[in-house]
Amino acid sequence: MQASTTHTAPLKGGEWLIRESNPQETFTPEDFNEEQHMVKDMCLQFLHTEVLPIADKIDKMEPGLMPSLMDKAGELGLLGTSIPDSYGGLGKDFITATLVNEGLGGGFSFSVAVAAHTGIGTLPILYFGNEAQKNKYIPKLASGEWKGAYGLTEPNSGSDALGAKTTATLSADGKYYLLNGQKCWITNGGFADVYTVFAKVDGAKFTGFIVERGMEGFSQGPEEHKMGIKGSSTVQLYFQDCKVPVENVLGVIGKGHIIAFNILNIGRLKLCAAALGGAKMSTTTSVQYAITREQFQISISKFGAIKHKLAQMAIRSWVSESALYRTAKWIEEKELALAAEGKPFHDALLGAAEEFAIECAMLKVDGSEVLDFVVDEGVQIHGGNGYSDEYMISRAYRDSRINRIYEGTNEINRLLTVDMMLKRAMKGKLDLMGPATAVAKELMSIPEFGTEAETAFSAEMKTIRQLKKAILLVAGAAVQKLMMTLEKEQEVLMNIADMAILTFHAESALLRVMKMKDGENSVQADIMRVYLNDAVDQVNKAGKDALHAFATGDEQRMMLLGLKRFTKTAPFNSKEARRRIADKMIAENKYCY
Repeated sequence: MQASTTHTAPLKGGEWLIRESNPQETFTPEDFNEEQHMVKDMCLQFLHTEVLPIADKIDKMEPGLMPSLMDKAGELGLLGTSIPDSYGGLGKDFITATLVNEGLGGGFSFSVAVAAHTGIGTLPILYFGNEAQKNKYIPKLASGEWKGAYGLTEPNSGSDALGAKTTATLSADGKYYLLNGQKCWITNGGFADVYTVFAKVDGAKFTGFIVERGMEGFSQGPEEHKMGIKGSSTVQLYFQDCKVPVENVLGVIGKGHIIAFNILNIGRLKLCAAALGGAKMSTTTSVQYAITREQFQISISKFGAIKHKLAQMAIRSWVSESALYRTAKWIEEKELALAAEGKPFHDALLGAAEEFAIECAMLKVDGSEVLDFVVDEGVQIHGGNGYSDEYMISRAYRDSRINRIYEGTNEINRLLTVDMMLKRAMKGKLDLMGPATAVAKELMSIPEFGTEAETAFSAEMKTIRQLKKAILLVAGAAVQKLMMTLEKEQEVLMNIADMAILTFHAESALLRVMKMKDGENSVQADIMRVYLNDAVDQVNKAGKDALHAFATGDEQRMMLLGLKRFTKTAPFNSKEARRRIADKMIAENKYCY
């Protein structure tokens, strides 16, 4: 993690754990170009002029209101940002498309509808459709003339998507597939024109189909009454011998899982982006409320307890942002590399997203949990008013909760994070064994007490290296001890995932500060140091919980000592750092990082 400009080979997915990253080669939000800033500003302006003033009407689901808002977004090009211009889109890069998700992320139910349309509603056809299908559907989806939805979940198959019961049987004349079954929790389902629906051909071959509103045998249920995102259309879909033309088979028969799982990789990163947009907006809402709210004839923004909350909201949002755009750039660069090798655009992006599927899973977990934390603290800052529908923070609180469930529950994504790491190691794609063995040898040796050259951030760089050793220590021991039964020890896997998520985000924040001009003296350095200081303790706790679950006796004592060695930090006054972070936002009357 040297601050030199020496170019290193591109990182592979998961390789950040065993390699040091160069801050000069790390993309950060400070690297956005002028056009990207303009796109984000346009998204925020759209929210403040078109969406937020009518948030109550949206939640009451006034007929035609949500589709009309999506039409307006389509006129601005916000529904086709990353779609190639040959299909009616703007053909922008992956970073810009991610920025649109963030910029519209504070739009409550509207952001859900747009994200579903531009993501799972459009991408399956764009990436897996044949030319005839893409030419027929994508231009209308890009403009917003047609709205998209996605039918995967069923009443008895949520996380177990492949357990779907909906069937598809070829008609006697060979012209149609007859779909029978039902789908539930379909976002945009009440008004969509085009649906990607998954069914099992002959009850066995999991396959995607393009279903249009109005096809014979296709109907929908009434709108669901939900805890949050009340303005988002959510219905069940019913198929009774629904006649889907054979030319509407999406991709290859029996390969529907490839569509479903690859689309989720991109969806997870973009969910993180949308959650980040919501977190920033709720932080600003809370800062402004704290400034104007008085208790004991003093603005509550002057109270240390409130400053602590505001600072922590900013810390977690800023760190999540750092990890998000670091990863988005990796995906963009991998996409360009695959395209240079001759891959068509759809294969290039899907391959890039699959390469960094581990990071996408981690981002989804952190982003959704950051937003939940921010809105929860936001309600607390508002006090009793936060429980009133008259205040925007109450809507933010209700709407946030779903993010930890869809795009794969956070539990599933934690398990996937470790599972994908270990599978890549077993296939020889990721050398975890060598570094894990080196860490085990280090435990048996006498610690070196030599002094390292003191440079800016050298202590933080060392801490990150030590946290990575802690992960390798615990994960390596778990694999060795539990072997084939490890996949059943979900608690241990989630402990390891938490260690990885914390370390990846802490490193992303450190690299961002190191790259900043005068980063050492910035409030952003306070943000990074508070997060890192807390992460060390949290990594230690997760590591201990894992080790206590499978190690015993002398082996346990040795590994606990090793874990303690790898999770040490120097004393740090986080109170004063948090006050500086909060004071800057209070002075600027908004989230300003």
